[in-house]
Amino acid sequence: MSLLITIDTNPDFAPKNALPAPERLISGNPSFKTWAQDASKGEKVLTGVWEATPGETHSIKGTTFEFCHILSGVIEIEEKGGETRRYRAGDSFVMKPGFVGVWRTIETVRKIYVCHYD
Repeated sequence: MSLLITIDTNPDFAPKNALPAPERLISGNPSFKTWAQDASKGEKVLTGVWEATPGETHSIKGTTFEFCHILSGVIEIEEKGGETRRYRAGDSFVMKPGFVGVWRTIETVRKIYVCHYD
């Protein structure tokens, strides 16, 4: 097995479909698709592509570290007690453990993610 992984940004296999947990939903009717592409370190590091339709949800990272690179779409992330930032195709950001805020999908978004779970 190779230790070099290429992330397919337009996978040809079926995604895992999901909806936000009711307690996380703020507004809209967002749905999520996840194309998991790699798991390492005993499933503690996950990588793949994720897509969300417009809506607004609570984002609570707990002990998770997440790197995101936006492939398409537009989102806003409002950190609790902080500012609101807008991200679009080509932008990258990190949500560190302990992050709490609001994730707003303005236009259907697709991102590459790398999550590290403690």
